[in-house]
Amino acid sequence: MKLQGKVALVTGGARGIGREIAMLFAQEGADVVICDVNLESAQATQKEIEAKGVRSMSFSTDVTAFKEVEGMVNLVLDNFKHLDILVNNAGITKDNLLLRMSEEDWDKVLAVNLKGVFNCTKAVSKVMIKQRSGKIISIASIIGIMGNAGQANYAASKGGIISFTKSVARELASRNINANAVAPGFIQTAMTDKLSEEQRKAMLATIPLNRLGVPRDVACACLFLASSDADYITGQTIVVDGGMSM
Repeated sequence: MKLQGKVALVTGGARGIGREIAMLFAQEGADVVICDVNLESAQATQKEIEAKGVRSMSFSTDVTAFKEVEGMVNLVLDNFKHLDILVNNAGITKDNLLLRMSEEDWDKVLAVNLKGVFNCTKAVSKVMIKQRSGKIISIASIIGIMGNAGQANYAASKGGIISFTKSVARELASRNINANAVAPGFIQTAMTDKLSEEQRKAMLATIPLNRLGVPRDVACACLFLASSDADYITGQTIVVDGGMSM
């Protein structure tokens, strides 16, 4: 039970990778707060978490709005009295080639993926500074390291998370707060399930381990960073991509 007695907040925690992180944290003894735009899905995940014998809450919070995030954090504190772990997982894609990408699609992806990380980290760090302890984990992507045609907005947002994480790690280290990022590669999700056999083969050809990752691969990296096993690790990005970007 690596997270016994801890309280974790997972954004985008109702489905996919975020849900897997939330469920694994609960399995390891943490009380888990779910933040997701889909409240119905968040509440369903909350019930699954509570079935593991830990406490949970769920919120439909717009991570691009600081006041909403701040209000959520205050409610978490009212109920749990402390907040030990933040996982910035909420994110979207709006892919297109640069010349066809609208300003609106650029702004929306940067707002959710990068400003959302700023808002949540700022709100939670105030709590963690007072506690003089905390773990902040932000989900980046190998696209933020390698780039990808048709994803200039997504790549910029995820690359920004990596740089943001390094700066935050330097600022908060003296208060015993660790800040790290996890950069997944191609992970098996509802989106990759729609790929044709030809597309899947082309994707696998770029991955030395010759398989797509699964959400638990990412969740396990997050669990490590959230636990005391990673107390001397900060400002780092753990790449979970089967060797694709090496």
